[in-house]
Amino acid sequence: MPTYEYQCQKCGHYFSEFQRIVDPPIKDCPKCSKKKCVEQIISGGSGLVFKGSGFYETDYKRKSSGDSGASAKSESPKPPTDTKKS
Repeated sequence: MPTYEYQCQKCGHYFSEFQRIVDPPIKDCPKCSKKKCVEQIISGGSGLVFKGSGFYETDYKRKSSGDSGASAKSESPKPPTDTKKS
């Protein structure tokens, strides 16, 4: 269930509510008790976090060792040799 953020337009009270997706948005302020003054705030949300022992190393893609990007990173350019004429 997602957490929705709300703000009262009258008193400025900011609060979060843990609701089901199908629940109607909150319209009444719990702090000042005014009716129909609360507005739902659209936020960026949070990233997906995998926690627990149910996830395996093989579940994620790896870059193959034959990848051209990986081999280019391992090779470092050689500095130019200094040849001075006397």
